[in-house]
Amino acid sequence: MRLDGKVAIVTGSGRGLGLAYARALAAAGAAVVVNDLDPGAVDAAVAQIAEAGGRATGVAAPVGDSATAEALADAATDRFGRLDVLVTNAGVLRDRVLWKMTDDDFDTVVRVHLRGTFTCARAAAVRMRAQGDGGRLILISSPAGQRGNFGQTNYAAAKAGIAAMARTWALELARSGITVNAVVPVAATEMTRTIPAFAPAIAEAERTGAPLPRWLRHDEGLGTADDAAGLIVFLASDAARDIIGQAIGVGGDRLALWAHPSEKSVAFADGGWSADAIAEAWHDGFGAEPETYGIPAPSGPEA
Repeated sequence: MRLDGKVAIVTGSGRGLGLAYARALAAAGAAVVVNDLDPGAVDAAVAQIAEAGGRATGVAAPVGDSATAEALADAATDRFGRLDVLVTNAGVLRDRVLWKMTDDDFDTVVRVHLRGTFTCARAAAVRMRAQGDGGRLILISSPAGQRGNFGQTNYAAAKAGIAAMARTWALELARSGITVNAVVPVAATEMTRTIPAFAPAIAEAERTGAPLPRWLRHDEGLGTADDAAGLIVFLASDAARDIIGQAIGVGGDRLALWAHPSEKSVAFADGGWSADAIAEAWHDGFGAEPETYGIPAPSGPEA
């Protein structure tokens, strides 16, 4: 699957998943704008891509402000002449339970993930609409945004908002031929390698160079960063021109299409609903199958 002639921006691509996305896009023929807060990581990523025969330039700046978003879009058009693909991957974690989370913990994560996705997508959409031949917005969400996760008020809220923005922008940009989709990756990165149930298996795989065990790759859907990169290349390609407004999961051996929120149980009462009427209906069957919540606990190798 080739992306020759296309130009992509990948935020947060100095390491981890973002670097895997940038390398895969470049290997498929796209020119890539690498972004990271760390200038050294940007330079190293650009060098890796160039050494592999790809084309890349870098912008070292924190994602969140409009100035960074404009600098990234300008880097694409000034260096490579156009912008076709945006992958909003940049992110940070500040995990704490609700009663211990500070304002700064909350604001930092929301600023990078949610506001950063918004400002970068807005800058990219302006360029793509002006070009007049479509484009791809690929927004990185998370299982935490789909299900919720203990200790991740800020991260889960931001990632849920990203999935909601993908559905909204899919409506707004469809006429311009710009597809918008959310990707829900699961991979062994700095953000996941410390999870107690996963850490020993990840450490052993890194020590020996052996693949991650089947219970991780298949049952948990957790693999390497490179395992998630194929979905990014596919969504950036012409083969995905008709895929829009979706949330698609990938990790290890698993590919998943996530359901959108929808009404599950509906009832009607002439004249409206009192508290007593709701209580009666709920216990008479309306609430017989409440939705689950939270990311399921890992099954482990013995399951």
